[in-house]
Amino acid sequence: MKDIQPTSQFAGDDGAADAELVRLLEGLRAGTTPLRDVVHRLAATRVLVPVLAEVEASATVEHDGTELQVDKEASAGVVALEAPDGRRALPIFSSVAAMTAWRAHARPVPVEAARAALSAVAEKWSLLVLDPAGPVTVLVPRPAVWALAQGHPWVPALTPTADGLVVDDEVARAVADAAAPVQHVVRAHAEPGRKAEVAVVLALDPGLDRAGLDTVLGQVNARLAAAKVVADRVDSLELRIGAAR
Repeated sequence: MKDIQPTSQFAGDDGAADAELVRLLEGLRAGTTPLRDVVHRLAATRVLVPVLAEVEASATVEHDGTELQVDKEASAGVVALEAPDGRRALPIFSSVAAMTAWRAHARPVPVEAARAALSAVAEKWSLLVLDPAGPVTVLVPRPAVWALAQGHPWVPALTPTADGLVVDDEVARAVADAAAPVQHVVRAHAEPGRKAEVAVVLALDPGLDRAGLDTVLGQVNARLAAAKVVADRVDSLELRIGAAR
C-alpha cells in the first residue's frame, strides 16, 4: 500500500482518539447514533493504519459473531482482514491505545481516513474495520468506503424509521427499474434483507421451469450489477421469489 505514508501534518499527533468520534462511537454502541454519523465524522478524522513486521497465520478477529482472518500485504507489512465471504478489510484505529490493544507490536501510520479509504479501494479491499479490538468496533461497508475515498457524503441504502429500517426511495426505485424489463418479472421491490443488506423480492410469471428461473435470475442480477445507484449505495444483495399477487 504505497499510498499510505505518514505526512508532516501529523508531526505533533499524540496518538489520542478524536473526542467527537469517541462520543459518536459510544452513541453507536448505545444505539442512539447511526453509523452514518460515525462515517461522516471519520471523513474529517485522522486514523492510524497498522504496519506489522510479521503476522501469525492463524490470527483472527471477531466482529458481531463473524470471524475475520488476518492477512498481510507482504511487500509493505500492511495488514488486511479477510471476511468469510472473501472480501478484504483494511483495519484502521482511532488511537494508539486502540491499536496496541489489538497488536502491541504494530507500528501506527497516521493518515486521513479518506486517504486510508482511497488506498483500500486501490487495493480492491472492500471494507474498513475501525478499532478491531474495541472499545467499539465498526465495520464500514463498501459504499461508505467508496464515498470516503471520493470525498462524498455517504447515504446508506437503509433508512431508520419509527417502524424499523426501510430501503431508501432512490435505491428502491433503482431496484425496480433494473428488474422490471426482464421477461417474466411481474413486479419487483426492495426491502431490508435477511442475510444481505437489501433483498430484491421478485414476483414472477407462474410455470417457469428451473432453467427458465435461472435465466430470469441471471438477467436480474446482471441488470442490478449494472445499475449505478445500486452499485454505489448497496453493500450486498439477495434475491427472493415472492408471490405474484
